[in-house]
Amino acid sequence: MKKFWIRTASSVVYVALFLGTMLSGVILKNELAGTIIFLAFLLFVACGCTFEFYRIAKMKGAKPIGWLGYVVVTLVLATFAYFCDMNSDGSMTPLFEVAFVGTFLSALLAMPLAAIIQLWRKSDSPFGDIAYTFLPAFYIALPLGLMIYLQVQNTYLLVLVVALVWINDACAYMLGSLIGKHKMWTKHSPGKTWEGTISGVLIAALVGAGVVALLPDAFGGLKAWHGALLGLICGVVGTLGDLVESMLKRSVGLKDSGKILPGHGGFLDRFDSLLILMPFATILIAIFGAFYVCV
Repeated sequence: MKKFWIRTASSVVYVALFLGTMLSGVILKNELAGTIIFLAFLLFVACGCTFEFYRIAKMKGAKPIGWLGYVVVTLVLATFAYFCDMNSDGSMTPLFEVAFVGTFLSALLAMPLAAIIQLWRKSDSPFGDIAYTFLPAFYIALPLGLMIYLQVQNTYLLVLVVALVWINDACAYMLGSLIGKHKMWTKHSPGKTWEGTISGVLIAALVGAGVVALLPDAFGGLKAWHGALLGLICGVVGTLGDLVESMLKRSVGLKDSGKILPGHGGFLDRFDSLLILMPFATILIAIFGAFYVCV
């Protein structure tokens, strides 16, 4: 019972922080302040995820250049945040120009700098170490950056995407525990069943359709079938994201990536689905034409 209450309390804290920072621009009625608050939260998450990723990489024998990786991850996230300083017609403000150029030049120098640093390091796999150094920029920072971008364009759409992932996860777990009989992918996740996974995806699609049908204006005029398709993508790709992170952990014999949330694991355990999903969800929403809608 004690573990249940610890797990519940950590869940409440996690959801409150995530949704609170995500909706801070709406709550404060200040888009720029909201973006800065959400950026600060995601920088914390990105550094936590990167730390856990490097921990896994080191267990595989890799020697990433940690400090450089953290710098690049921060720069990638900052680049997305700079978009909030653009004028309504898409032109750059002076602050945006200076910040963007500085970030671009820093990122441009990161790769050759890593190669030069590698000359002085003792490593049997220099190219592998360089690759592990920059992989978090693509696996972690880029998807989290897309969350900032989507928050700026339409906060409610971002909330919907995150909610659909959570609904899929919760329903897949509960229904899988009740009616699951056929294992889905024992190599990477022994607990997942086809019954639970399919149920979670279908419920996410139904919820997506229902919410968008009830509040079309909040989601840029999307139709119910748009919401259903978004829910379907969130369910399917989100589940694959969970499996990807499980694959990484099991390759080094880990059950959880960390212990930041008691009863839930680490940063990667909490954000695994979103890290793989966000590029797909952002492209789908762009196709729907739902960007540039005032929140």
